[in-house]
Amino acid sequence: MRTQVGILGAGPAGLLLSHLLHLEGIDSVVLEDRSRSYVENRIRAGVLEQVTVDLLNDTGLGERMQREGLVHHGVEFAFAGRRHRIDFADLTGGKAITVYGQHEVVRDMIAARLAAGGQILFEARATAVEDIESERPRIRYEHEGEVRELACDFIAACDGFHGIGRAAVSDGLRVYERHYPFGWLGILADAPPATEELVYSRHETGFSLLSMRSPQMARLYLQCDPEDDLKNWPDERIWAELHTRLEVGGGPAVPEGPILQKSITAMRSFVVEPMQAGRLFLAGDAAHIVPPTGAKGMNLAVGDIVVLARALAGYFRQNRTDGLETYSDVCLRRIWKAQRFSWWMTSMLHIFPDATAFDDRLQLAELDYVTGSRPALQALAENYVGLPFG
Repeated sequence: MRTQVGILGAGPAGLLLSHLLHLEGIDSVVLEDRSRSYVENRIRAGVLEQVTVDLLNDTGLGERMQREGLVHHGVEFAFAGRRHRIDFADLTGGKAITVYGQHEVVRDMIAARLAAGGQILFEARATAVEDIESERPRIRYEHEGEVRELACDFIAACDGFHGIGRAAVSDGLRVYERHYPFGWLGILADAPPATEELVYSRHETGFSLLSMRSPQMARLYLQCDPEDDLKNWPDERIWAELHTRLEVGGGPAVPEGPILQKSITAMRSFVVEPMQAGRLFLAGDAAHIVPPTGAKGMNLAVGDIVVLARALAGYFRQNRTDGLETYSDVCLRRIWKAQRFSWWMTSMLHIFPDATAFDDRLQLAELDYVTGSRPALQALAENYVGLPFG
């Protein structure tokens, strides 16, 4: 099979790239090793920056998001027995974030691609990426019991942290990485959220976050040991910790309900440079991971794809190569700013195992300064609602 752009992975990055290329009249084929059902029901965080929301709306992908997404004009910080609301709309000229599950974004993108006749091959396991330094790179893959080959002009590796895309160029990459000494215990509960906006709480027993999937479904997180066992977290203990960490400073009671899902996720920062080799380009989790505190994961992937789609359009429509040559540098400027913001939010709000009393007082002073200074609040809000793409 032959196409202009071969895309590894049918997550938000790969699907968005295929959609944007379609709007430019450029052919692509998406290879995904999982089933369509698995991809559409893979639950991930869903806080969308204003720039991501605008892009989805502008490119015809936002109809259902506009109906079902929860628009938030601020978040709340709770610490030292008090609460402070950060008003994004006031601080950023009316910008906001939207809570809309990543799996919902994926469903919308799949529907749009299939409706337009796009080629998405599910349960197509890529086994090798070859000849990326040539003008005809290839992807070998297994589909419907046969070994096949996809020849293309360019390859976009949007296949996640464990995909084969980055492995194809791993010898020439510089890796920057940090592991944090804590993780997040996340739960999905059949209970209404205690508040209409996200609450970030720094408590002496650990960080917690109140989020939501819908007005009837709460998504909640607790700082924990990344090596802990879920057996040590029965429902009763989870609710007790949530009450302790979130109901501070006169905050509302956290409604309880059946816990539908629970999992523990380790936290890390990861970046590879450069994000390109020959005619292969890395995007999304294949190139970078951020701790979830800053809500940047999927938004960073979207930013990569906007830059890559523009570069490919310049090549195919105007025979320009400058966008392709600078893809990595342009993306990395935004990625490192998001890494800084995510690291800063994580460091300010979590209790570190080896922290001293001095460290504790510094954290509280940082929170007190940020919530009491309009310029500091503007910097936080500007980063949270999303820096411009490219």
